Amino acid sequence: MKANNANARKSLVAKLIANGKIGSQSDLIKALKKEGVVVTQGTASRDLEDIGAIRVRNSEGEIVYALKGVQPISNKSSFPSELVLTATPSGNLVVIRTPIAAAQMLASAIDGLSQSGKLPSAIGTVAGDDTVIVVADTATGGSALAKKILGLANSKGGGR
Repeated sequence: MKANNANARKSLVAKLIANGKIGSQSDLIKALKKEGVVVTQGTASRDLEDIGAIRVRNSEGEIVYALKGVQPISNKSSFPSELVLTATPSGNLVVIRTPIAAAQMLASAIDGLSQSGKLPSAIGTVAGDDTVIVVADTATGGSALAKKILGLANSKGGGR
C-alpha cells in the first residue's frame, strides 16, 4: 500500500483497531509501521477522528480504540454481528453493507469462520470501506450463504 493513499491507510487503521489492542496513538503508529506505513502523530490522530474511532473499555477491561457505535471485538469473539447491516444475495455472491470503515473487520471474521470450517460455503471475501462481497462455493450459493450470514448476525455473535 502506498503511504500517501489516505483511504487505504484509513481502512488499515480500522482493521488494526478491530483486534481491540490499539490503546493509544503511539500503539497505532507502531502497528502501522509494522505494516510498512509511516505516519506522524498528527496523521494518526486525524485518521482516528476521520473513521470515527473513540476510546472505550473492551470486554477484558482495557481502554482501546473502537469505531463509534461498534462494540470492540474481543479476542474471544469470532463474528462481529453488529457489523452486518444488510446481506443481499446475487448468484454466487453476497453483498454485505457495514458501518463506515468496518468492512475489513467483517471480511476478516468471515474469512476466519470459513477457514475454521464454521462457514465452509464462503470461499473468499473482498472488502471495501462499508461493503463486503462474499463468494459462495457454488454458482447459485449466494442465497443460502446470505441466510447463514444473517443467521450468525441475528444470533448476536454466532460461531463462538
